[in-house]
Amino acid sequence: MKLVIDIGNSKVKAGVFDKKQLIEIFIAPVIAIDFIKEINYKYKEIHSVILSTVKEVSDEVINYLKNNFHLIEFNSETKIPIKNYYKTPGTLGKDRLAGVIAANSIYPGENVLVIDAGTCVTFDLINSRGEYYGGSISPGLTMRFNALHTFTDKLPLIHLTNFNELTGTDTKESILAGVINGILAEAEGIIKKYSSVYCPLKIIICGGDAQFFAVRLNYSIFAVAELVLIGLNEILDYND
Repeated sequence: MKLVIDIGNSKVKAGVFDKKQLIEIFIAPVIAIDFIKEINYKYKEIHSVILSTVKEVSDEVINYLKNNFHLIEFNSETKIPIKNYYKTPGTLGKDRLAGVIAANSIYPGENVLVIDAGTCVTFDLINSRGEYYGGSISPGLTMRFNALHTFTDKLPLIHLTNFNELTGTDTKESILAGVINGILAEAEGIIKKYSSVYCPLKIIICGGDAQFFAVRLNYSIFAVAELVLIGLNEILDYND
């Protein structure tokens, strides 16, 4: 069994895998030895760990992982099962790279566009030859709501609701209409452009706002909630 740990800006997500099957997910606010011990107590068969992080991790935690498991620390030097042609691999978000690696494993030999709808919305394309060149990054839904409130004097802070109209009839609805329809139009435009170049094209979506997007976009989209964890597991297998 294997343990995949993804440390983001706001939380730690860990997944236990048996070969390619995700068995259970654990979530914590920070990474700590007790958190790892809790998982290992339940799954004593864990032998390998991959750690992906956007934050500094204490030497204490790193040493514990090294002393108790076969540890892979995911970085730009880690061997991966795709061809990465990103010009600055050291600045590439680990979640973006893990996402396209997962997509390549789910749809091998096909063109796949990965949409990660979270704090930011990212679009990343891996082609049928397993080649990755990059993609795009834009603000996510919550970031757009926050920006309208922060950078104006009178616009209120609006939170996402199930609003489906094209036209807003008051200020709150106008903000909802602008943000929601704007980001959907952006997504559909990007998908259309990729589809014209890479045909046929599979589309995978993940991230906190994935379901919101998936039911509103006029395309056949495969939602994979734990795409990043799946990609990290593929990287661990490739290096184990």
